[in-house]
Amino acid sequence: MMEKVFKVSLVGCGNISKTHLPILSNLDGVHLSSVCDEIPERANKAAKEYKCRAFFDFETMLREDDPDCVHICTPHYLHVEMARSALSKGINVLCEKPLAISGESLSLLRKTAAESGAVLGVCFQNRYNEAVIKAKEIIESKEFGKLLAARGNVSWFRNSEYYSDSWHGKLSKEGGGVLVNQAIHTADLLRYLVGSDVETIEAHVFNDSLKNICEVEDTAVVRYEFKNGIIGILNATNAFSLNADVTLDFYFEHGDRLHIEGLELYRIKDDGSFEKLTENSKDNFHGKSYWGNGHFALIRDFYLCLKEKRNFTIDAFEGGKATEEFLAAYQSSKSGKSVKVYYEF
Repeated sequence: MMEKVFKVSLVGCGNISKTHLPILSNLDGVHLSSVCDEIPERANKAAKEYKCRAFFDFETMLREDDPDCVHICTPHYLHVEMARSALSKGINVLCEKPLAISGESLSLLRKTAAESGAVLGVCFQNRYNEAVIKAKEIIESKEFGKLLAARGNVSWFRNSEYYSDSWHGKLSKEGGGVLVNQAIHTADLLRYLVGSDVETIEAHVFNDSLKNICEVEDTAVVRYEFKNGIIGILNATNAFSLNADVTLDFYFEHGDRLHIEGLELYRIKDDGSFEKLTENSKDNFHGKSYWGNGHFALIRDFYLCLKEKRNFTIDAFEGGKATEEFLAAYQSSKSGKSVKVYYEF
């Protein structure tokens, strides 16, 4: 029997497409058939490089090329509309984060996904980093005892040029700042590795460095109280002088600490000595180094799930939790109060 080959389209030929496209062009069982961008020059350039068809209108691409799956790499405000359109036609969707930027649109998308019979996946690729996989195993095994606390730190740099396009820094289009666009991956990892949904959030967001340039926050401090009683802290800023490696720390009852820095995992003992627990491979690395290297593994797993008719774990409900959390964080910052997180199931 001939192996199933998935016909794939991609919409949005900006920065993140440069991570998806080389993976799709070299992945077994996948045929990159078309790309789409409203800017013809970008679509044509990508189509020429990857030897596929170029479209300048999303609906036209879905109708004429009829893909099995579409990768959505567009600005945030387009994610829900495009995903719902594809899903309603029975087309599988792999969407970049965030899945949605409002609670109402997230609910609509989840409803469409549930009714469509097609698969919706969300790109939280850092769950597939070797350091995260190893940390998850250790935390769940209780090898170092009970987990007591967790924290994440994102210190990156975004200047006025970054916000000079048509959507970055626009609240109605980006949905927010550092919490939505940069630190969302670290927030997802905190919940994933702690192994519990969030009960309440208390947050403070503000704009220190680009007050007259953008409408969104460049800095956020968030306190998470997880349902299992663990407290998590996230410190995130785009006002640093460079893009430093993301760090995460997990503290255990016997004095050990797991420390993720960039792509590596360390065990830091009570006496200050440390042990490196991973050796990061540069194989299948695409995109900027501080993004992580999990895209290849995530995309490969997504298509294996389609082939084997298994559930893809980062679906409309799991992948949408980050939206429900950052919306609660903004509500908390505005009100000055702790906010309960309500997940839709």
